[in-house]
Amino acid sequence: MQRRKFLRTAALGAGGVASGSTLAAPAIAQSMPELKWRMASSFPKSLDTIYGAGEVFARYIDEMTDHKFNVRIFASGEIVPGLQVLDAVQNGTVEMGHSAGTYYVGKDPTLAIDTALPFGTNARQQEAWMKWGGGRELIQDLYKDYNIHPLPCGNTGAQMGGWFRKEIKSVDDLKGLKFRIAGIAGQVINKLGGVAQQIAGGDIYPALEKGTIDAAEWIGPYDDQKLGFNKIAPYYLYPGWWEGGPQTTAMISLSKWNELPKNYKAVVEAASAYAQNWMLSKYDAENPKALRELVAGGTKLVAFPQPVMEAAFIAATELYNELSAKNPKFKKVYENWRLFRNEEILWFRVCEGSFDNFMARQSAAGKL
Repeated sequence: MQRRKFLRTAALGAGGVASGSTLAAPAIAQSMPELKWRMASSFPKSLDTIYGAGEVFARYIDEMTDHKFNVRIFASGEIVPGLQVLDAVQNGTVEMGHSAGTYYVGKDPTLAIDTALPFGTNARQQEAWMKWGGGRELIQDLYKDYNIHPLPCGNTGAQMGGWFRKEIKSVDDLKGLKFRIAGIAGQVINKLGGVAQQIAGGDIYPALEKGTIDAAEWIGPYDDQKLGFNKIAPYYLYPGWWEGGPQTTAMISLSKWNELPKNYKAVVEAASAYAQNWMLSKYDAENPKALRELVAGGTKLVAFPQPVMEAAFIAATELYNELSAKNPKFKKVYENWRLFRNEEILWFRVCEGSFDNFMARQSAAGKL
């Protein structure tokens, strides 16, 4: 990626970062120290969008500092397993990681809110909460317990509901189902009688192939086609009600972050905002073609039955109430997030949703 391109686009991609600090890259390079950091990713190299956002993030920092601040990215398993990235940053094994908070709900379920909660926000709503609803401050305070400074660094958009060997027609079909599903959503599946298993992205296919699991969710058509899930499980369900707009996170060692010069911090902020938009737009661009190809190849595209959605919604709400009753951190962040989500949904019902639904009807009627 060319440095001139970064200079032209930085002001658009950096959100609240002042354009002057971004455009001053040549001066920064003359006066700032040389740094070499390592970033562990939770994602395999084969997934060029979710892993690629980490590459874009690192490359932005390198280019904008005239190669003074170099971040080298390592794929899942190269330094640490994909689900141990937070630990690697916390322990100082690496200076930063690219991961998802929901992978670490075993430490604190509140971390899931940094990514997505079932029946939560879409990508735009999550970003609005982070920037304008107090989310960024709450999430940064949460990560302090792990010596981490978090920055949003990608969003997949609404995800699909996963691949199943057998069609899900009722809640009873979930009972005993060994389902690869990440984070807090797994606890909802368990409430419905399923058996949730959290497996890193690169390990899902062999687990599905061997029958260790009966079903698996990942992200959406573009990635799922690459991973080959359609070769094993014919039913592709939608929507992924557990992740309407899941956000990935740049997890930076807090002590290392505090040592950074102010100008370098501005560059890192701009890089994370650039990667955030890059990932979301790329998935939106790539998913339609991949979905058409999957269906043409025999994939059976099926919606979750409404009774299953309703049961999952009730189970999720019960879970949040239970967690709030025993976890003060969860209650604090969840209540702030929940009220913001509810206002966003009201607005989207009035305008965004009604427009999208009208256009969907025109598409279904073959009028587009």
